[in-house]
Amino acid sequence: MASFERERFAFFIDGSNMFAAAKALGFDIDYKRLLDLFSDEGKLVRALYYTALIEDQEFSPIRPLVDWLDYNGYTLVTKPAKEFTDAQGRRKIKGNMDIELAVDVLEMAPFIDHAFLFSGDGDFRPLIEAVQKKGVRVTVVSTVRSRPPMAADELRRQADRFIDLQDLFDQIGRSPKRREPQAATEDSEQVRGNDQAHQLTEDNFDDGDGNQSTSTGDTT
Repeated sequence: MASFERERFAFFIDGSNMFAAAKALGFDIDYKRLLDLFSDEGKLVRALYYTALIEDQEFSPIRPLVDWLDYNGYTLVTKPAKEFTDAQGRRKIKGNMDIELAVDVLEMAPFIDHAFLFSGDGDFRPLIEAVQKKGVRVTVVSTVRSRPPMAADELRRQADRFIDLQDLFDQIGRSPKRREPQAATEDSEQVRGNDQAHQLTEDNFDDGDGNQSTSTGDTT
């Protein structure tokens, strides 16, 4: 990784988008290793993870991961997801955290030198441009190696730097196929949350803009 030892930086993680990107590449993200990877790159001001949650369920499949993140260096930004039935009678979940993420980036811009946006959503291009005008460097983390690519071309062009998630596999990736049974360790809740997120129906999520997403683990 490039060295930015004197920089103040922050993570802004679009939960559902990153879940979809990692799933398309065939691995899970180890969020503990993600923090460790960048720990020497400067001063981490905040690591924010955005996700919508279904509050009326007795148990949410993503709750173990959310709880693990909350206790291990991440700031969780959540809101209730909305459930509805479409014209074909299929149950769908609607949630969108784009506004919350954008507001936080703009509010934190005076206090950071570098923003890491973990998302491939092209709707964030104007946000990147806005904070660049304030002197903030922006790195986008997503992938173009999935089919179809998860990272919008306009987002990559606007960013100061683009990191393909596939290139981070050796540092932060956990392959579900190679995973061994785990005892109760400090990151077992993260693994369990990722596993249960994968068990949700792949086509039941609406991102709030009328678009279907293959990512349902984080109902964002």
